[in-house]
Amino acid sequence: MTRAAAAVLALSLCACRGRSADFRLPEPGLSPQNVRWTWRAEPQPVLRRGSMPPWDSVDALNPSVISWRGTFLNVYSGFDGRTWHTLTSPPVSKLSPNARTWEGDYIAANGSALVNADSIYYWYQAGRQPRIGFARDWHKHPEPVLETGPRGAWDERGVADPCVIRHGEWFYMFYLGQDRAGRQRLGIARSQDGIQWEKLRANPVLEIGPDAAFDENGLGEPAVWQSHGWWWMLYTGRDRHENRRLGLARSRDGLRWERVPGLVVSGDQPWNAAVVCDPHVMATGDIVRVWFGGGDVARPDERINGQIGYGELTATPQ
Repeated sequence: MTRAAAAVLALSLCACRGRSADFRLPEPGLSPQNVRWTWRAEPQPVLRRGSMPPWDSVDALNPSVISWRGTFLNVYSGFDGRTWHTLTSPPVSKLSPNARTWEGDYIAANGSALVNADSIYYWYQAGRQPRIGFARDWHKHPEPVLETGPRGAWDERGVADPCVIRHGEWFYMFYLGQDRAGRQRLGIARSQDGIQWEKLRANPVLEIGPDAAFDENGLGEPAVWQSHGWWWMLYTGRDRHENRRLGLARSRDGLRWERVPGLVVSGDQPWNAAVVCDPHVMATGDIVRVWFGGGDVARPDERINGQIGYGELTATPQ
């Protein structure tokens, strides 16, 4: 390869890996308050696997609930034993991976839905080495919108689990990044159109927990909102035995996150005894509505007998 060709290739690789920038989330308008969060969950699933046979016959997980034309629409992930699909409850549409494209044949799911200008925007992961794609009103963008990082980066081996929020003129995406050592941590990117993204240069923003912590083996599936003068993040943590639970962190600027002690959400029913994961939130005042995935088999990915539950976080000012 000539030197000129190598330079062109390097520029091309850099471009496809995406841009990075220094930014922060706007500080919430209120002065920060100390609050105590309490958790209460419905004992039974609110969406069981097999609700959309055969596509979710093995697992139903990853809820993303939006208010759409007078009803709630749950955009969730269904696994049929071979492939992950994006499904909706009540039934509106379905996305499946296209093996003839960058997606491959395994997954087009595990995403984040948002209503924008009377359209449904949906960001999802796809590919055996996951990247993040985008669909508007169920029509897919032809290429990934968030790529893996360059060699040696914290997200070199995968980007996944998008959670997208809108604040002012910006979309902010919180996502999982995986490095070559298999470590899974959380970072942020931003975009003005939902398609062209720039990653935070200081990523990751939340590291794996210490030994013996509930999140000692990896992080994923962030869900972010603001209230009481803070940005809050509910996220999934994996321990060394692949049990999964939910933890809570808070931040003023979206860059520096601190874990909130005393709140780790575990399953307390047979159906979610091993796994509580995939939170999606709707926040109103002191009440945060949470839809989440659960299962009774401790595995890091699938075949956990996954079903979808519902709970609420309630804030009490201290």
